[in-house]
Amino acid sequence: MKNIFDTHAHYDDPAFDEDRDELLRNVLPEKGVSLVVDLATDLVTSAHVVELTQRYDYVYCGVGYHPEQAADERKGDLDVIRTFLTNCKKCVAVGEIGLDYHYDDGAPRETQLDLFARQLEMANELDMPVVVHDRDAHQDTLDMLKKYKPKGVVHAFSGSVEMMRDILDLGMYIGLGGVVTFKNAKKPKKIAEEVPLDRLLLETDCPYMAPVPHRGTRNDSSLIADTAQFIADLRGMDAQELIDICNENGRKMYQISE
Repeated sequence: MKNIFDTHAHYDDPAFDEDRDELLRNVLPEKGVSLVVDLATDLVTSAHVVELTQRYDYVYCGVGYHPEQAADERKGDLDVIRTFLTNCKKCVAVGEIGLDYHYDDGAPRETQLDLFARQLEMANELDMPVVVHDRDAHQDTLDMLKKYKPKGVVHAFSGSVEMMRDILDLGMYIGLGGVVTFKNAKKPKKIAEEVPLDRLLLETDCPYMAPVPHRGTRNDSSLIADTAQFIADLRGMDAQELIDICNENGRKMYQISE
């Protein structure tokens, strides 16, 4: 495969500490990866992903506060993130932001909702897309997106077909990754079959969620080839054609013209 655009990665993760440079400089381009957007999860990783974009021509980034880190936000942090967004030409999104109600000991829902709202407002003010994390928080996520009407993507989409249609009605995109290949992933498979091709983005969320047959190993952008083949088979189309369409979709959403 060639022309692979990984629209959601985390190469700042410690899982890549031993071979990050070799992987990004040589291995991934040799395996057909042409674009990557690396997403931050807090202030520290925002600085890290910005630095990665300076080292690798094909790597872009998004900066923001993930809901799991919502309780760590300090006064002035979003001002620094805004500075990254306005000063770094390769910062192309506000993300990863959203809601995560999966863990009982996570940040309070009120804290998450407040931070999510402020980051949605910032994205709209800067006319930038958002990369939305939604885990076990479908209704609140949808309500917030309907209220603020940002442009962007709901990544690792795990909602229903009905929710997908609501997201599409807002003009947003649907991100799918390796989970769609998992045996019991009924909802993601249904989404993969029904999402309009011009609204689909391919992603890894690496180092997590490697697709079958690599499940349980460290994920990287080259494995999008397996996810693309699986989705293409579901839809009865050529995998390279799917990759090419999703590359154009990602460029359009992130406003990447190079």
